[in-house]
Amino acid sequence: MKYNMDEWLQEQLKEGEKKALPILSFPGTQLIGKNVEELVSDGHLQALCMKAIADRFPTGAAFSLMDLSVEAEAFGAKVLYSPDEVPTMHGAMIEDEDQAEALRIPEVGAGRTGECVKGMKEACELITDRPVLAGITGPFSLAGRLLDMTEIMILCRLEPEMVETVLEKVTIFLISYAKVLKESGVNGIVMAEPAAGLLSPDLMEEFSNPYVERVRAAVEDESCLFIYHNCGTVLPLKKQLAEMNVRAYSFGNAIDIEEMLKSLPSDRLIIGNIDPVGVLRNGAPEKIQAETTELLERCSKYKNFVLSSGCDIPPLTPMENLEAFFQAAKEFYGR
Repeated sequence: MKYNMDEWLQEQLKEGEKKALPILSFPGTQLIGKNVEELVSDGHLQALCMKAIADRFPTGAAFSLMDLSVEAEAFGAKVLYSPDEVPTMHGAMIEDEDQAEALRIPEVGAGRTGECVKGMKEACELITDRPVLAGITGPFSLAGRLLDMTEIMILCRLEPEMVETVLEKVTIFLISYAKVLKESGVNGIVMAEPAAGLLSPDLMEEFSNPYVERVRAAVEDESCLFIYHNCGTVLPLKKQLAEMNVRAYSFGNAIDIEEMLKSLPSDRLIIGNIDPVGVLRNGAPEKIQAETTELLERCSKYKNFVLSSGCDIPPLTPMENLEAFFQAAKEFYGR
């Protein structure tokens, strides 16, 4: 369903009760009777999973799977699958300048990207009562998966041209992929760029932000909101974050999100940041209720704050834990 996302954003920036926006999709496997390995390879199942979550929980938007292996696999990286865990990959695919130069930019549809596009198109048809948001990997995070994260941090200083070669190619692909996702009907693109949280301010300005901006500029308009997600330790990067041409941010539980609410302009939407593993996945419902209430008590006074998880909620998170999260929000705003 089409939404004017400029208007939607302004609604989120008003004072008062707001629906929570957790990054919640993978636990839907429990609702549709499928495992993670089946889900990540089948667009139809992804749509059913998102629909099941939307039917079960009063979220402010429907998030797609946050699977940061999808684009890397499209470039040819080897991915490890598991029935109960989000796909992972290990080791470098690119080890020298020659391999960087030879890296081929795939077509959208390579690997599982075609299934993801198919899933988002179907999800947009199934979910019509809230915005549908599609996830993609950020440029530096994707380059780090191809070069190896430890290695890319060294290369940024020692061989920056090699890093830039890879960044240029992944950015060209991400722009194409984001455009196709937008054409499928989604109302927003959520870019996960956690690896940028490892960079110093000067390196973030050189190796992440300009490439993020190119993707944002290619897709964002009144029908499609761009949301920047970084679950890293980003407080030292407040200046670089504030200078980004981004209207909505998602931050992880590695930081005190109130510090970001104090630092970033009040016309930027900031969502976060209940710990998805230590609290939502592994905590008791009582702990979840207490942590959620405490965060709302501290941050709801900022009109641009919206309650969320700090990152993607794990697949095997108990349903009663998710219920406790939403119940805490309901009780807080019902006071």
